[in-house]
Amino acid sequence: MALSWRSWLANEGSKHLFLVFWLFLNVWLFWKTFLLYNQGLQYYYLHQMLGLGLCVSRASASVLNFNCCLVLLPMCRVLLAFLRGSQKVASRKTRRLLDKSKTFHVTCGVTICVFSVLHVAAHLVNALNFSENYSEEFLALNAANYRGEDPRKLLFATVPGLTGVIMVLVLFLMCTASTYAIRVSNYDIFWYTHNLFFVFYMLLMLHVSGGVLKYQTNLEEHPPGCFNPNKTLRQSMTVPKAFEEPFPDYTTEPFPEDLPVPEPFVQNNFMGICSEEPKFQSHFPETWFWISGPLCLYCVERLYRYIRSNKPVTITSVLSHPSNVLEVRMIKDNFKARPGQYVILHCPRVSALESHPFTLTMCPTDTKATFGVHLKVVGDWTERFRDLLLLHSNQDTEILPIFQQRRYPKLYVDGPFGSPFEESLNYEVSLCVAGGIGVTPFASVLNTLLDGWKCYKLRRLYFIWVCRDIESFRWFADLLCMLHNKKIIGEKYQALNSRLLIGRPRWKLLFDEIAKCNRRKTIGVFCCGPNKISKILHKLSNSSNSYGTRFEYNKESFS
Repeated sequence: MALSWRSWLANEGSKHLFLVFWLFLNVWLFWKTFLLYNQGLQYYYLHQMLGLGLCVSRASASVLNFNCCLVLLPMCRVLLAFLRGSQKVASRKTRRLLDKSKTFHVTCGVTICVFSVLHVAAHLVNALNFSENYSEEFLALNAANYRGEDPRKLLFATVPGLTGVIMVLVLFLMCTASTYAIRVSNYDIFWYTHNLFFVFYMLLMLHVSGGVLKYQTNLEEHPPGCFNPNKTLRQSMTVPKAFEEPFPDYTTEPFPEDLPVPEPFVQNNFMGICSEEPKFQSHFPETWFWISGPLCLYCVERLYRYIRSNKPVTITSVLSHPSNVLEVRMIKDNFKARPGQYVILHCPRVSALESHPFTLTMCPTDTKATFGVHLKVVGDWTERFRDLLLLHSNQDTEILPIFQQRRYPKLYVDGPFGSPFEESLNYEVSLCVAGGIGVTPFASVLNTLLDGWKCYKLRRLYFIWVCRDIESFRWFADLLCMLHNKKIIGEKYQALNSRLLIGRPRWKLLFDEIAKCNRRKTIGVFCCGPNKISKILHKLSNSSNSYGTRFEYNKESFS
């Protein structure tokens, strides 16, 4: 299975190019800040006191500012949905890059954790150096009050130190609760700890306002390392007469050509003279410039989402399907969605704060306002939600008129939001692979095709649905039969029998057959299912074939 560079560049090229650019910016920021604090004249005295810890702490802080700015942007779901679906981004490669928003969010989060460790370690060294290198000559520069002061006082008795300690604890909780094991075993822990990000950002605002690290403001009047005659007189030391008057403008004779110029004599014979004591000032908090924009954007979007989802939907029916799957159909005023999008459901009676994303399996159209989701009962939230819904339903399948509605619990819908499957209708040929309940994104696409497909670019759709048990196929059997465009006589799902295969799919053979039937075309591959299937399809999409067919891989990933 040879790798095709053409396919690899189509699937991975833009992602890796963006990653390299982001990595370059991180390295450039770190190195630029490191050199500034290591060689900058305004930090000469501070560097003499703190040493390498100053450079590392400030360089890591620059990287942290940059990534704390970026980590919020992938979570602006409304903005991403607007850019993806409104065709404001004309390039399909760029729109596909937006689908990697969750991966980029995780990458920025990991970077924040790594450089936070480096930042904390450097500041521990700084606290020790402030105590050991205390200088009475530069009282304004010292963070310690006297030589040998306990460094722990600097950590717990100052605003930057105390907020830094609390931020480390918050970040530790967010980081550990974001691991795959905890997210799978107890999603509630992940959800609640991740919302501590707002506490983290508020502490970050306070953290940078302490002004512990200072720079020199009067470099012209007091060049770093200069000789201060006024200070020497106050200390009852003899000052050479040469320093009492300004140096005359001597015109020196050039050295004879046969004698080498004495470099140390030329460079170090005279010492600069200070006209005043050094003055120090705290920096204006640069972190505010970095995070204020993205934080305000995110808060405005959350406010917009809250207003948009403040009115509960009307549940028209609840249907119980085999294999613990529940279908909920709803109506909401002015609700519009595109095939492949998802919504976030919030039921206060299940949880006051918790909410979960579900892909739309039915989108509203010009003729019907109903939309719906299928959810698999696999956790505490879905179990409680099912019990509340079925408590008021006799589990029949009829859809009652609105005036005869049962009293269902209040349900709020936030969305819709974009997903990669919106692109499935923008390819001439698409291959859609679903695993189990992963069929939900494709259900809305298939429902849309029932209403008409001529307005879309799509002309051929390959749909493969892999399930562990045959009962699961009944979730959307009626929909598949209607798409099959056959009259059903006798057995209800007879049209599907010839399409039903027992055993694992032969993916390599399938890709070869599709490539053979669609020579020199670009095929969109869409997968929503287990990681094992996803990895196989991803690998095959990057493989070469003898028909000149290119496969572009897309995978579902909730932001």
